Amino acid sequence: MSAEQDEPSPTASSRPPSPDGRPQQGAPVPQGPHPGDVRVAGGQAPPGADSPAGPDAAHAADPGATPTDPRGTPSFVPPGPDSAAPPGAGFQGEPGAAFSPSGPVPPGAPGRQRGPRSRRVVAVAGAAAVVLVVGAVAAVALTGGEEPPKKEPKAAAAAPPPAWTVAAGQALTSGTGLRYDGTLTINGRPVQARLRVTPAGAASGTLAAGMLTAEVVAISGVTYVRAGTAFWQTYASGVAHPEYYAGRWAKAPASMPGFDVPDVLGPKAIAKALRKAPANPPTENVNGVRAFKVKASGAEYVLTAEAPYRLLAVRPDGRAAQRFTVAPVATPAPLFAELRPRVARLGGAADPGLRFTPGKLAFSNCEQNTSGCTVNMPATLTEPATVPDGARAALRAAISSKGEPLGTCTGSGPVPANRSLVLRCTVTSKLWRHWMRAALDNPGSYPYEAKARVVGEAVDVADVPKLLARVDRERKAVMKAAQGTPGPTVSGEPSVKRSERPEIATSQTPGTP
Repeated sequence: MSAEQDEPSPTASSRPPSPDGRPQQGAPVPQGPHPGDVRVAGGQAPPGADSPAGPDAAHAADPGATPTDPRGTPSFVPPGPDSAAPPGAGFQGEPGAAFSPSGPVPPGAPGRQRGPRSRRVVAVAGAAAVVLVVGAVAAVALTGGEEPPKKEPKAAAAAPPPAWTVAAGQALTSGTGLRYDGTLTINGRPVQARLRVTPAGAASGTLAAGMLTAEVVAISGVTYVRAGTAFWQTYASGVAHPEYYAGRWAKAPASMPGFDVPDVLGPKAIAKALRKAPANPPTENVNGVRAFKVKASGAEYVLTAEAPYRLLAVRPDGRAAQRFTVAPVATPAPLFAELRPRVARLGGAADPGLRFTPGKLAFSNCEQNTSGCTVNMPATLTEPATVPDGARAALRAAISSKGEPLGTCTGSGPVPANRSLVLRCTVTSKLWRHWMRAALDNPGSYPYEAKARVVGEAVDVADVPKLLARVDRERKAVMKAAQGTPGPTVSGEPSVKRSERPEIATSQTPGTP
């Protein structure tokens, strides 16, 4: 769900300088709050201890060292079989030291000059003893009577998919696309759907409910709609401020059409789902034709039980009354002719699933500037709880003076991990330039104000060429395949004749008596 907030701001004036060179300031025109909009008035933008000496003390500080006689000569005692100690036991001092540091030696002190060397011998001897013991333990472990570990059995290779599912999938993905017609239930109301889907899953079509209609396009696994305010208010349940998205392309909310078009209706996605079907799935009678009924994630698919295993119907999950009749696209050229222009206009498409809290709007570089006026607004993502990959925010601003529009602008940017960003856009319209020139030539009061909102953005303008290239590549491949493949015959009519009626292979809706 996506929602944005706009708040009003006081107005300010833009006046040319007075004859004495000092700028004249007009009295601000108070304006009441305008619910739902952010308004800001025009105007200038603001600016270790040592060890004890002696052999006994050294042994006390290092209880694991080899004992020495009073003369400092090491008395080597071979360790017993059960006296193994972990490496480094009995040594104190700084980490990594080979021996414990000793205190300073007074000059001429007898018997003290050999202390460090004897300690080094002790350390080496102690380490050697430990190594010997560890080696003995390792030998016991290696030569013990335990049985060698048994090799784990290799996992059985996955069984190949049934041959009929492979054949059905190849027929779907190598064709010219699919045409779907059916009745959906959206927000408790019936809606007629007409969609055409390419083999890769791009789609174009319409949703109609009486006089209300919505255009639909899907590309790269995402579905978008363009509809009027009434359609959004009636069928986009859970979307705050539907007027923010009316009349422009926006990412389809979960309720429109109620399922993911590419994942449920795309031939490539259906072929992938069929590979998990059993060799003998349940069957049903579809107008006298025996048909397989395959349950998959997101939908149920009905296909003829005999080759070429043609797709007859799709029943999306969660909508018992929803079902689409299916037929191949007779000629792919009209499909791509409708699809490409719609994809070309997706730059800046809104995302109702992102909701932001706007900050205080401000102007910059507007006073006495005939080139333009910049609007700045901070914003913070409030929904969803985590920042989605690729999330973007868009600023939409409009400047006016005494109710007369002076221009609009938009700006967008990615949402960072900390959820907060500052958006900017500049109004450079002819209206602004003429208005500012008039203000400079005719001294007086010229207040101006801005209204702005922040919405989620689903498609960056810079990404549109990549989407178009994807459409063009598939169009080239499909058209090439269609030229060498005879078109399907629908209801006994030649394939070269295009019919505006649903291209269905049965006279009744599949699954109905």
